[in-house]
Amino acid sequence: MIIRTLTVLTASAALLAACAMHEVDYQGEGEGFVGEGVAVQARLETPSVGTAGQDAADDPAVWASATPVTIGGVRTRGFVAGTDKKAGLYIYGIDGAVLQFLPEGLLNNVDVTEGLSAGGRPQVVLGASDRTPGKTGVALYLFDPAGTAGVQPWGVITSDVVEPYGFCFARRGTEVHAILVGHEGEVRQFILTVDTIGKPAAREVRRFDIGTISEGCAADEATGALYIAEENVGLWRYGLDPAAGATRTLVQPVAPGVLVADAEGLTIIEDGAARYLIGSSQGDSTFPVWRIDGARPEYKGRFVVGEGAVDRVTGTDGLDALGGPVGDAFPEGVVVVQDDINDAGTQNFKYIDWRDIRAALGL
Repeated sequence: MIIRTLTVLTASAALLAACAMHEVDYQGEGEGFVGEGVAVQARLETPSVGTAGQDAADDPAVWASATPVTIGGVRTRGFVAGTDKKAGLYIYGIDGAVLQFLPEGLLNNVDVTEGLSAGGRPQVVLGASDRTPGKTGVALYLFDPAGTAGVQPWGVITSDVVEPYGFCFARRGTEVHAILVGHEGEVRQFILTVDTIGKPAAREVRRFDIGTISEGCAADEATGALYIAEENVGLWRYGLDPAAGATRTLVQPVAPGVLVADAEGLTIIEDGAARYLIGSSQGDSTFPVWRIDGARPEYKGRFVVGEGAVDRVTGTDGLDALGGPVGDAFPEGVVVVQDDINDAGTQNFKYIDWRDIRAALGL
């Protein structure tokens, strides 16, 4: 893999970062405001998370299998993990139904990866930033596709970050990296391995500071890029290689009509030879999209999720996407987003067919 050397932050971007010293929520025209963007509709939704009347649902992660697996006694071709940041981790089916709930505490962002084996078999690994007092860091879980036990707690990566916030996995060759983003912009990057008795082991390989409150992160292994959203400043591209240090490029500053604070979740979807970065512009309930497989990210436009089979989406925090077949319902990929204001109850997650987004944006 070729790691591109990223340019140093420009003076104007540094000034912008220096001015953004405090968290600012919802820079649009009020709660539920939806900005301009091409319209799509969600195909289905999950039930409301269990914590009612609070900001609780936060971030999803999608995993798919070519063959059926068993979770909660149900045969499924994949799952969506979704955090209730007041209570724990939900495991949903491709149809949105709850398959499992793990009452694990104050989990914020969640991601999923492959590439590790435990107990003599390949495992699916889930990681979530954990703000539960006494165990702050990254909570880890295993799912054995060949088993029937569902998602099981595995261990924790301990960290000195006071309030773990954002989290994402990354692959660098055969290495599995776990990247934790603290509420105040502290970044800790670990290499995750399995020890001789099948437990997780983590070695910190990089730490740096973003500057102010940050959360969403997504890694593009093909170009060696790590994208991080600094909520009131903009979208940054770092090197995924730990040797890149804190060197970064400002991809998109917070600006009306493109990315409105808070800049929240980030995810990458592969569509054939193309790869797209999707962000959550929480301040105006839109989703900006960049094509990222070229020399530099290319902005392609924004979409909004309107009323349809289920209610519209507003104030999204976390989101995730997966290209290729995701069960029979999403043959070319799915985008799953948190919905802050859910007409049918408390917060939940909505599933959008990638084909609808691609057609709406003319990708």
